[in-house]
Amino acid sequence: MLLYEKLNIPRGVTAVIGSGGKTTLLRTLSRELPGTVLLATTTHILPFEGVPLVTDGGEAAVRRALAESRVVCVGTPAAEGKLTAPSLPFSVLTRLADYVLIEADGSRRLPLKAHAPHEPVIPPEAKRVLCVVGARGFGRPIREAVHRPEVFCTLTGSKPGNTASPENVMQALAAEGLSRTFLLTGATDAQFAAFSLAAAAHGLTAIALPLQNSI
Repeated sequence: MLLYEKLNIPRGVTAVIGSGGKTTLLRTLSRELPGTVLLATTTHILPFEGVPLVTDGGEAAVRRALAESRVVCVGTPAAEGKLTAPSLPFSVLTRLADYVLIEADGSRRLPLKAHAPHEPVIPPEAKRVLCVVGARGFGRPIREAVHRPEVFCTLTGSKPGNTASPENVMQALAAEGLSRTFLLTGATDAQFAAFSLAAAAHGLTAIALPLQNSI
């Protein structure tokens, strides 16, 4: 079974949030999905290497690009070579492609993430929200492994010097209530077993993803 089948990715908009493998997950899904795919963001991303890029935002330009390539990245140029959200609304993009995959979160390249009130930026058109979690943050101090450690500590009753674990990470994610499906990247069997057990205790789903080069 391919990953998109395992995750039951619907047509339309899917938002990916969290840390530790979002970009790799989006690239993997874009290769697997059986139709046209638009890659975009609601925050900031680097363009996807090897994927055609449309930055003028017009419908005609997107249609032309999709006629030549099944997968296309759309966005608005920003500082440092990055992209921000496309100028076309996501409601329009869903009419142009079978699937629209959105990176809707930032983690400053840290493996774990807690969310401020203004995060993540999930568009109302999203039919599915997937949260990625980087297991390489387990066993490290919260202040070193977690983006927004102060929020994490508030959610879990931890201190910044405490160790991030599968249990307290899931505790924070469950408290946020942003997703029901969590994809754990780079985990050992023991780490996934602990994370999955913690997820099940909250009525949530955990899936192990052995993604390479997770960022």
